[in-house]
Parts: sequence; structure tokens; C-alpha cells
Amino acid sequence: MEQEIKLCQNCKKDFTIEPQDFDFYEKMKVPAPTFCPECRFQRRIMFRNERTLYKRKCDLCGKDVVTIFSLDSKLIVYCQSCWWSDKWDDGEYFLDYNPEKPFFEQMIELQKKTPHMALVSEYATLINSDYVNHAGGLKNCYLIFNADFCENVLYSTVVVRVKDSLDCHMVGESELMYEDIDSTGYKLFFSESCTKCSESYFLKSCIGCDNCFGCINLRNKKYCIFNQQFTREEYFEKIKEYKLNSHSELLKIRKIVDDFWLKYPNKFMHKDAQCVNVSGEYVFRAKNALNCYQARELEDARYCQFITMPPAKDIYDLTEWGMGVQRVVDVTGVGDGADMVKFSMNAWHQGTMEVEYGMYNISCQNVFGCINQKKKQYSILNKKYSSEEYFALRAQIIEDMEKNPYVDSVGRIWHYGDFLPYDLSPFTYNESQAIQYYPLSKEEILKKGWTWREPVTSSHVITIPANKIPDNINETQDSILREILGCDLCGKAFKITSAEFALLKRFGFSVPHFCSDCRHMERIKRINPPKLWNRNCAKCNTAFQTSYAPDRPEIVYCEGCYNNEVN
Repeated sequence: MEQEIKLCQNCKKDFTIEPQDFDFYEKMKVPAPTFCPECRFQRRIMFRNERTLYKRKCDLCGKDVVTIFSLDSKLIVYCQSCWWSDKWDDGEYFLDYNPEKPFFEQMIELQKKTPHMALVSEYATLINSDYVNHAGGLKNCYLIFNADFCENVLYSTVVVRVKDSLDCHMVGESELMYEDIDSTGYKLFFSESCTKCSESYFLKSCIGCDNCFGCINLRNKKYCIFNQQFTREEYFEKIKEYKLNSHSELLKIRKIVDDFWLKYPNKFMHKDAQCVNVSGEYVFRAKNALNCYQARELEDARYCQFITMPPAKDIYDLTEWGMGVQRVVDVTGVGDGADMVKFSMNAWHQGTMEVEYGMYNISCQNVFGCINQKKKQYSILNKKYSSEEYFALRAQIIEDMEKNPYVDSVGRIWHYGDFLPYDLSPFTYNESQAIQYYPLSKEEILKKGWTWREPVTSSHVITIPANKIPDNINETQDSILREILGCDLCGKAFKITSAEFALLKRFGFSVPHFCSDCRHMERIKRINPPKLWNRNCAKCNTAFQTSYAPDRPEIVYCEGCYNNEVN
């Protein structure tokens, strides 16, 4: 088919569907989307509550449980031990399809009947890691999200095979990392977009550097400070002057470093030399991956985000994971061998295949509109059918979805071929990951027909206000572990854990004066957004698309000019 311009149902802006897109949709046997790529991404992450946690009772065993579902959600929630056990029969919760009602109204009804897993995790692979979500293969981890195969990692997101680290985002195959973004290394601190750097501080876009400080765009250097070469002895003597063990001094250094970095060029896109035919931002070791974001080791993909585990191939609009996934369209939280998954959230494990409009389905095949199912086949709205009955009813439902679509409160229409309606999200907008990448006010959220939940006020009494938190790690006693601190940004109460304190003492940095949520949002502000603008190279004037907005102060080069100057 030829290129087609469509009007997005949500934002009312034009978007383009290319011939290669139509080829993929035809292969997947689905119609073209009616929402633009940006609104599709925003919609999927409205179904992802990554880091808003609550405490409540398990509805099966009655024990206290940490969960992503608030009591206000009115959903049945089982602790991880119960949900993954044989103590309950997921076949008991089903609906008979009613052709007189829109299909998604029936899914909303089913959602209220079925028990939900308290957290999205590979429960059997977690060791001493109760406060984690969208995670697996962890040991001694705390408050990390979208994470796999990590040990002793705290307060981090999008981390894979990381050890003894905290406060990181987009970090893999690394050890002893602190306050790093989009980097790999060993003993690397306060750095961004660095590869295989070690024992260094405040680096940006450096590769293979050791014992460097405040540098940008260096390759295989040692003993450099703000891009100036020093001897080994001079370097270590100079580093002492920066007083890195002081919180107030670190804040001053951060400002000096940021101003220094602005003097040097940035490549228009964060990608590596192994990329072939890619576009978007933070895309690595990828081939034919267009309009992707924070994704690595994927092939033949478009409009995908947070792909962390290889391989991932033949995918459109996948938000999060990978690990053997293939042939999926408009899904979130799908991986671990999943194949042919459409318009679904959280489908994984070997054997997952032909899942449509599913939510929390494990090792299921040929299921449609099912929620909280394990190892089921030929099911619709959780009811089991024969193979012949299943395919006949599926065809009828798709036809009915065309004749009697679901219409939400502001008039958006859901036929077959778009992701789940907003009304099926078990989370409010400000609980979901959407608030991080598309921040909106309460009034804006409600106007769009979405939901809002007033944040829960902490009942903890702050014993050390922000202005009384020790400035220097050397002046901080173990007794701080018994105190409740006040965040210097939002005022919320928070604590220092023993594992966190041990790492900070090992690194020689002060205890944080900001809570983990504020620290996370500060990191999010430092990364480039999932949006592209048209700009020109500041050196040769070549046109390109980049996630550096035109009004930002950074110098931005095309790839050729950047490589000529830096490498």
C-alpha cells in the first residue's frame, strides 16, 4: 500500500503510516492503528505502574503484601506466593461472551472478578528482593524497576546484570555504579552515556576512560580533569580538592560540570557503531530499528521502548522487555519467548503465543480478552472452548467490535486493532509511568477523560529535616539508619537502608538529601525525551531528526561531524 496520512483519535494531529508499516500490519493480520505513535506509547505506559507501591492484605492468605494496586482500585490482589501457587483455580473466573455489549465493557467486568498478582515479577527468581517490580533474577535488591539479573542494586530503573550499585538508569553489565545514566563501567559515578569507563566521576560521552573527572567526548584517556591531561600524581592530588564526600560540594560540582559540558558538541542521537539503519534515541546494537527509545539488541522493529534483553525481532509498538520476543504489535511487558501477541499487557514465559487483548497471561496460547490466566488455551474472557469454537467465536467478536465498538467518555472509539482502552488500566494516570514521560496536571488529566488519585500522605514523623541531614559522609553515624529524613525537594519522609549506607560509605559520598522518587525524577529530567525534532548540524548544517529540542542550549552535530571532531 502507499503512504497514508491519518488523524489521531487522541491528540487530533496528523500522523503517517508508511508502506513498510502496512506490510507489517498485513503480516500480523491486523488493521492500521487509529492513534499516532506518541499517543500509542503514552497509552501503553498508562497501563504500567512501575514504582507507586502500596501496602495491603493478600486477598487469599491475609498476609501483608507490597503491591502496585491500591485498595481504591477495588481489585482482588494476591501476594506473589499465592498468585503463583496452586492454591486457587484461575479457571473459576470467567464470563460468557455477550454480543449485545461492547467487548471491552465485558473485559472491565472480568477484570474485577480475577485475582491480580501483587507485583509484576518472576517471583521464583527473586532472593531477598521483595520491593521490586517488572523484574526477575534478582538478589538483595531494593526498589529497582524494569530490572533483570542484578545483585545488591538499589533505587534504579532499566538495569540488567548490574552489581553493588544504586541510583542508576539505563545501566547494564556494570559494577559499583552510582548516579549514572545510559552507561557501562566499574566504579563510575555521576556519569552519562559512557562506555566501559572506570574509577571516574562526572563523565559524559566518554569511552574506555580511567581515572578521569568532569570530562566529555574523550576516548581511552587517563588522568584527565575537564579534558585537561595531568600526571597520575597531579590527578589524585587535584581530586582531593573537590571534597566529593560533601553533599553541598557535590551540588556545586554538578553545576560546574554541566556548564563545562555545554561547550562541547553532542551527537544528534545516542547510538553505537553496531547500529544499522536506526532512528530514535538511546538505541544500541540494533538493526532496522526505527523510532525506538531506550532499546538495545533488537531487529526489524519500530516504535519500541525499554527493550533490555535480546533477542527481539519483528516487533512494532512494544514497550518493555524482549528476551526472545517476536511478532508482536502494540503491547507492553511482553517477552521471554512470546510470539504473536497483539494489543496486550504482560504476557510472558515460553509457550506464550497468539495472545490478543490479554492482561497478565502466563504461558497461554490462543486466548482472547483473558485476564490473569496461566497455561490456558482456546479461552475467551477466561472461558475454555474447543479449538473450533474458539476460532469461530473470535471471528464473531472481531466482527461485533466493528459494529458495536467501545466508546469512552470523551468519544474515542475502540474497534479491533488498537490497544486496550484507557478505562481498562488498573492505574490512575499519576500512578502510571506516563506521568514521568508526559507530565500533566490533575485538571489536564481529568479533561482528557483519564483518572487521578490523590497521593497518599505519609504518616511517618520526620526526625531529621532536610537542613539537618549530615553534609559529609565522614560525619554521618550509623544511627542515621534509625532516623526518618525529610526530602529537601518534596518534603516527603524517607529512610536510609543499611545496604545503601554501606555502599555510600564504600564510595565515599554523603547520604542523599532527596528521597528516591525525587532522585529518580532528576535522572529522568537529564535524559532526552521520547520525541524527535527537526534540526540542523551546528557545524555543516546537515538536516536530521533529534531528541534535542531546538530551544535547548547544547551544541548538536550530525554523526559525521561529531566523529571527525571526537574520534
